[in-house]
Amino acid sequence: MTGFEDTSLWMLKIFAYFFILLLGIGIVTVLYMYVVDSHQTKHAIRRNFPVVGRFRYFFETLGEFFRQYFFAMDREEMPFNRATRSWVYRAAKNVDGTVAFGSTNNINAPGAVLFVTDPFPTLAEDFATARAVTIGPHCHQPFTTSSFFNVSAMSFGAISQPAVSALSRGAAQAGCWINTGEGGLSPHHLEGGGDIVFQIGTAKYGVRDEAGQLDDKKLLAVAAHPEVKMFELKISQGAKPGKGGILPGVKVTDVIAMTRGIPIGEDSISPNGHADIRNVNQLLTMMSHIRELTGKPVGFKLVVGGTNFFDALCEAIKQRGVEQFAPDFITLDSGDGGTGAAPQSLLDSAGLNIRETLPMVGDKLEEYGLRERIRLIAAGKLITPTDVAWALCAGADFVVSARGFMFALGCIQALQCNKNTCPTGITTHDKKLQEGLDPTDKAARVASYIANMEKEVGTIAHSCGVREPRQLNRSHARIVTECGQSVPLDVLYRRQARENPVFLRTAQEPEKMS
Repeated sequence: MTGFEDTSLWMLKIFAYFFILLLGIGIVTVLYMYVVDSHQTKHAIRRNFPVVGRFRYFFETLGEFFRQYFFAMDREEMPFNRATRSWVYRAAKNVDGTVAFGSTNNINAPGAVLFVTDPFPTLAEDFATARAVTIGPHCHQPFTTSSFFNVSAMSFGAISQPAVSALSRGAAQAGCWINTGEGGLSPHHLEGGGDIVFQIGTAKYGVRDEAGQLDDKKLLAVAAHPEVKMFELKISQGAKPGKGGILPGVKVTDVIAMTRGIPIGEDSISPNGHADIRNVNQLLTMMSHIRELTGKPVGFKLVVGGTNFFDALCEAIKQRGVEQFAPDFITLDSGDGGTGAAPQSLLDSAGLNIRETLPMVGDKLEEYGLRERIRLIAAGKLITPTDVAWALCAGADFVVSARGFMFALGCIQALQCNKNTCPTGITTHDKKLQEGLDPTDKAARVASYIANMEKEVGTIAHSCGVREPRQLNRSHARIVTECGQSVPLDVLYRRQARENPVFLRTAQEPEKMS
């Protein structure tokens, strides 16, 4: 035999032995799983069908990924379908946003938004940028901005450091604001140098004393940053109204602990409500206190459950004084809002949708003569030009988005926000996974997303015959009803106000003011 043949025979024997070894390990493993499955008592399928029953759980785990990549049509997937995500991806990457052959959107479906095009659209030479709007004109330091699309609340801790850095830089480049979320003001929020809305959650992170109450000195220290333009009291959010949150101790790093004002490595729990805000008067008092102390606009965020609260709120404002006690803005979250983790019962069934509440609250403020004083900010799955233009038509002064900007950062809707295993590095503190998110590159994508959003909402406005997006009103959009016919927003909302008692001032006694 030649040397080559000897070597080949030797390698063949090695492969044969290796195969026999693997086969043996496989047989032993199967036997072990058979014994374990047939004797365990937690899973009936595995007990009745040892080994084979394990495939059921394996395929169940893979099911969502197969549906997303192989079976779901462009307009089928939830919470955001492929067509919606694709538009955000294209906008963020600043690639061609046109499509060919026709829309895949069913414009006859109930709830579909159709814009009222003008036969004489606005000419290019008449295009105008969105006009500036002032929030808190009675404050010592009012906030004026022309940006109508901004970054919604996402806490440092809920999202990663590279994600916060990218959002901060991108928002600054585009000239829009970023909301800190309830996790406090971190150095990463400040690095972009842009406008910031500081959110005060139920745990008062970043402005709390050792007992968890508002610390005026810390509040003043935050307000001293010129980048911080407004303060937002978080009453509730759409994904989990009436429910607080928890940040596991393993995620409470030294930077997060410093930002929030909590011990390193310990679970961080947010109460399900403000202990010092238990009624309308206490809410107004707290906002007035923060405004007087900081000199900056103050508002609150909530998911709406009805109009009784707003009747009580508006009546209290009128009684106590509009200039001193009216909120400078109200952020309306939608019942289908998102979060890193929430009980499914609240995600699915708690709170009203922004499509219902935005016109409802706008009309209620108009009823009490407060609409010009209080700015409305709309949130909740508003991530495309159609969504944003609808909100402006319905009465929003501003629109904010969280998940839209997550898509701009590269989110693939893996639905692992609550597991610290986010494959794109956005909602994980795993350093290895975070390496995939380059803040410089993603900041450019955030800025492009904002720029293309403003461009396309402007395109809708021009098609409707107005010069800029803030001139859109209820007459410029229609909603398809259950009978397949569309109704103008102004007609639809007037009809609802007549027929639906939730829009009317309640005959019940107002909330007790204490």
